[in-house]
Amino acid sequence: MSIATITSKGQTTIPKEIRDKLNLRPGDRINFIIEPDGKVYIQPLNIEVEELSGILHKPGREPVSIEEMNQAIEQSGGSLS
Repeated sequence: MSIATITSKGQTTIPKEIRDKLNLRPGDRINFIIEPDGKVYIQPLNIEVEELSGILHKPGREPVSIEEMNQAIEQSGGSLS
């Protein structure tokens, strides 16, 4: 079991074993998911290089904005860096 303390500013440090398990690095973003039963899940929003395959512009393909890319990644349950 991993335990963390919340500071007076509402900040906490994610325990090392959790950071390692989620492959979290400094600067990574995480998403907190609150379930109806009160359980909270942490979803890493880091992205694997393999997931980037095919996102570069191809002739005849409409360009996609950064916002559209971020939205698509979040909706797929993937991650952002």
